[in-house]
Amino acid sequence: MRHNKALAYASSPLLASRTPVWRSKLIVAGIALAFLGLAGRAAWVQVFGNDFYRKQGEVRFARTLELPANRGRIFDRNGLLLATSVPVPSIWAIPEDVERDKTKLAALAKLLQMPLPELMKKLEDEDRNFVWLKRQVDESVARQITSLDIKGVYQRKEYRRQYPEGEAAAHVVGFTSVEDHGQEGVELAFDKDLAGRAGSRRVIKDRLGRIVEDVGEQVPPVDGKDLQLSIDSKVQFFAYQKLRDAVLENKAKAGSVVVLDVQSGEVLALANYPSYTPGNRQNLSGAQLRNRALTDTFEPGSTMKPFIAALALEKGMVQPQTPIQTAPGRLTIGGSTISDAHPHGVLTVAQIIQKSSNVGTVKLAMQMQPREMWEMYSQVGFGQRPQLPFPGTVSGKLRAHKTWRPIEQATMSYGYGLSASLFQLARAYSVFARDGELVPVTLLKSDGQAAGLRVLQAGTAQEVRQMLHMATQSGGTAPKAQTMGYSVGGKTGTAHKQEGKGYADKKYRGFFVGLAPVEKPRIVVAVMIDEPSAGRYFGGDVAAPVFSATVQQSLRMLGVQPDMNVKPQIVVRAVEESF
Repeated sequence: MRHNKALAYASSPLLASRTPVWRSKLIVAGIALAFLGLAGRAAWVQVFGNDFYRKQGEVRFARTLELPANRGRIFDRNGLLLATSVPVPSIWAIPEDVERDKTKLAALAKLLQMPLPELMKKLEDEDRNFVWLKRQVDESVARQITSLDIKGVYQRKEYRRQYPEGEAAAHVVGFTSVEDHGQEGVELAFDKDLAGRAGSRRVIKDRLGRIVEDVGEQVPPVDGKDLQLSIDSKVQFFAYQKLRDAVLENKAKAGSVVVLDVQSGEVLALANYPSYTPGNRQNLSGAQLRNRALTDTFEPGSTMKPFIAALALEKGMVQPQTPIQTAPGRLTIGGSTISDAHPHGVLTVAQIIQKSSNVGTVKLAMQMQPREMWEMYSQVGFGQRPQLPFPGTVSGKLRAHKTWRPIEQATMSYGYGLSASLFQLARAYSVFARDGELVPVTLLKSDGQAAGLRVLQAGTAQEVRQMLHMATQSGGTAPKAQTMGYSVGGKTGTAHKQEGKGYADKKYRGFFVGLAPVEKPRIVVAVMIDEPSAGRYFGGDVAAPVFSATVQQSLRMLGVQPDMNVKPQIVVRAVEESF
């Protein structure tokens, strides 16, 4: 039976049929092609496309860590800190590795002070291998984020700037961006020196973000250079305080103060109000950011009159006691009438400055050639950008003398028809303080006396100084500029503000520029109050008191001995002043 069954099985037509040769060949060919495909793919990955896949691997596991450089510190002239960097943590993530635990992510969003949808958007829409979640967070926040233990979320040390002097020195020091690049002030002007150079470190990380190996050569960071400014932070703070009080008291729009050391040319203070806190710059306006002392120009008004008197003396046209007839207080040139605030009659040249007579100044100016006035103004720096490495400094406006009409020459003698910044005005007055030399200015601390540029003879400058001193005494336009213990000299200015093609009737700038002590000046102080609206607007009323307080404090800080033993008698009656 078994034999018969075997015969029956072997005789099955299905088993007895021959397999087609093409089928076995097809199977063998398919296997061969599969091996060839694998070999080709291996060759592509290992040889031809190796760079691409290596980069993809490095993207996932290799990281170039930037080693941030410590930005240089900024000091005042006495070594007090104006700006420094402190290490702070910043939070970043590898989005594709972040653990999607909603409870933890909600807690993270709360710590980062952002809505959860915004956090999720960062993790989904940004680079899959790196995204900043928040830069420069507080240490307490960083510790709480660490305690959440969220996979794919990491921390990195960066540097944040701190400004100990706050809003008082904000316009001088400026600030940096979150990337630690200078944005304003000294931080921007000296950014290359302060920034240094970041280093780098190439590492391989495991899937948990832990560094497992250093690869390549580590490049160490180069820290930025420290910078020591000429600014005296105590003088700066005091000047800012007095300026702020004056702006608020007079309900003014803004104000500025400049303090120059005329021996060394150093800028001791450069204050503006309104100001801002460099470490908190949310909702800032352009008005707060502007360094008005350097960026804003205005017609300097009566502060130009001493230069006309100096030129007249220098040319030998007059002496300080030469009488000039100013009656009846009006003068017509080319159909336009120039007036004094009050008629004075006969005034000496010295009294023209003391009383701020427009008519007297114009009579002196019209005896000169336009070129002579233009040369004097140019030599003291008007129409030229101050040589300060500071962003936003302006040149003002001083037209070529060939284009002046007679009425323009007349108005330019008392400060209309040209424009200047408060800083330019302060530096120009160094000619009187330095016995005829224009001092070069600097924002960096320097040693010794700076060599000046000769503009006037020493005797001429000294004579004008006495005229400026008279302007601050009884009968002058600025008795409120007098300072306890120190003799002072200076000149008021009050100018209508330009509006459109003309001048606003009730908008003024009041300013005062002066020097102290009179016999041997150490400082020049310039003050400007923009649009005072509390009833007083003359420079002698709104700017001179700021000058007085700033001079007293500055000279004390500099160790200058008082040159007056008796407290000056401040005259409180109404005084005369011209525009």
